[in-house]
Amino acid sequence: MEHPPDTHERVRVLIVDDDDGIRLLLQSILSAPRFDAVGTANAADALRLARAESFDAILLDRFLPEVDAVQIIPTLRAAAPAAALVLLSAVDDVDARVAALRSGADDFLTKPFHVSEVIARIDAVRRRGRPGVDESDTLLYADLMIDLAGRRARRSGEVLTLTPTELRLLAFLTQNAERVLSRGQLLEHVWGYDLSTGADVVEKAISTLRKKVDAGREPLIQTVRGFGYCLRTERA
Repeated sequence: MEHPPDTHERVRVLIVDDDDGIRLLLQSILSAPRFDAVGTANAADALRLARAESFDAILLDRFLPEVDAVQIIPTLRAAAPAAALVLLSAVDDVDARVAALRSGADDFLTKPFHVSEVIARIDAVRRRGRPGVDESDTLLYADLMIDLAGRRARRSGEVLTLTPTELRLLAFLTQNAERVLSRGQLLEHVWGYDLSTGADVVEKAISTLRKKVDAGREPLIQTVRGFGYCLRTERA
């Protein structure tokens, strides 16, 4: 069961959209008691703000005047790895969703949209840092520890810098340690999409997660060719 958002927790949101009407509307709505909203119309300012300030969520319009925003997602991710990143786009097709998710977006929302849906998507992505188990739980496997309440993970005591989606992916693998999970199972549970969205989304995420979790250590994230992935030690 997923946990509802904490209504007493203030959420800082960065809104990046060159459409003044949409940006100002979102800023107005997301300036209610639960939110602090900051808006900008271009990629350069978005990167500057993400590096200088702390944000819980980023709403990013795909087609900015100077760049396809998919191209700056990795840089935004590096600046704000824990932020829930939702790409907004007027184009709704599988290729567009795959491009966004592969670049590091947590979710994809098509224009036009209702503001309540934007809020729901932000809350849903942020709940991914609190996977569907009791928040008092700590997941342990080998030298890996995931603190669900604190939304953080450690390997051999070292903090791992993970996005909300990466944390949910690692938690799901850990909850099912030594069990092989198919790409379809991972895509449905972690992203909420079916396999038609593209198995390469899973492969890209696993590759990135492996670099963070396994770099310089005994590999935990294993590929079982023809079947999927699992978390297990070489001894297991």
